[in-house]
Amino acid sequence: MNELSWKKSKRSSEEGDNCVEVANVPGTVAIRDTKNRDGGTLLVGRADFRRFADALRGL
Repeated sequence: MNELSWKKSKRSSEEGDNCVEVANVPGTVAIRDTKNRDGGTLLVGRADFRRFADALRGL
């Protein structure tokens, strides 16, 4: 999954503390921990990721 175009939130600090990165995969969204990029990747459906992101915006 390292060949994907990973993106980190613009709101993340320069140090990268407590951040995740996301990448578009056909039909899904890949998510990984910025501090442990080799620690595994979570794949979620686009609709589920959208609901998750919308819920975070509401906090």
